[in-house]
Amino acid sequence: MMQTYREEVQLLLKQNQDLPWDKLAGKTILLSGATGMIGKCMVDLLMQCNEEILIDCPVSIIALSRGEESARRRLGGYWDKDTFRYISCDINQGIPECGRADYVIHAASNTHPLQYSGDPIGTITSNVIGTKNLLDYAVSCHAERFCFVSSVEVYGENRGDVDRFKEDYLGYLDCNTLRAGYPESKRVGEALCNAYAQAHRLDFVIPRLSRVYGPTMLMSDSKAIAQFIKKAAAGGDIILKSTGTQCYSYTYALDAALAVITVLLRGESGGAYNISDTESEVTLRQIAEWLAEDNGVNVSFDIPDAAEQAGYSTATKALLDTKKIEGLGWRPRTHMREGLRRTVESLR
Repeated sequence: MMQTYREEVQLLLKQNQDLPWDKLAGKTILLSGATGMIGKCMVDLLMQCNEEILIDCPVSIIALSRGEESARRRLGGYWDKDTFRYISCDINQGIPECGRADYVIHAASNTHPLQYSGDPIGTITSNVIGTKNLLDYAVSCHAERFCFVSSVEVYGENRGDVDRFKEDYLGYLDCNTLRAGYPESKRVGEALCNAYAQAHRLDFVIPRLSRVYGPTMLMSDSKAIAQFIKKAAAGGDIILKSTGTQCYSYTYALDAALAVITVLLRGESGGAYNISDTESEVTLRQIAEWLAEDNGVNVSFDIPDAAEQAGYSTATKALLDTKKIEGLGWRPRTHMREGLRRTVESLR
């Protein structure tokens, strides 16, 4: 019988008890984007940590997001816990008084094509203005560390000179496009972290996520893999909106969340770390075919409309070098085909 999501959380924590969780004992984490795919996983892992590891001196979480109704659906099980507090706010408008925060994790961002094309200004501002507001808050309460959750997309297009992006690689971006708003603003967010380190001696780390999927994905997610998974869960044919030859790095959501926490606890100050499962490097077509085979559906092809196309990445190959984060002891536990099965089952 397949593990439940809760059982996965418990097992992942059990397998990673050697992390320096004691750094969080009695501390407070301010987390933006707490109801997102990665944010929810981090909340679940940290709250489970309180139950199993930090029993006598738990970590407290201040969860930020824009919508309380969604937060109650996603995180309602923690509402009455002493170590959990929810605050509804738009980080672009400023951060309300939340009290002391020893660690600040900025995981709020538009993350899929329809958001990029439908809310292009919000896509940029959450990565720039929202980041500045959270950096200011971190400085105001003398936070021990700021964690800016960034993306593979900061590397831009592969110039054809490498197979994998290392943390010091930079490809080209056409900034005069709507789609550039996401990667360019992530680059600015990273630059802001460096500026605050210089001006305010703020300690920071930057985990750079590959494409992420998993049971905590939102039903509004318009990324290709999310659309494939939703179709498979509903028993419908999977629709490819290209030839499907794009080859990307992927990471299961719980593994990605643990990687962010690993960088928070073990990362070198000012360091950027690629997060990716090197055993989950596949083409979109392969993902579609696996889902179709496992769920008894077919694969068909369709051309996206203009609004959808405007939000798509033009990258055809984006693979990450993960030696740096592996040096911190992180290893992914759930690889692509099994992760797809778990995600489909969870959505059902």
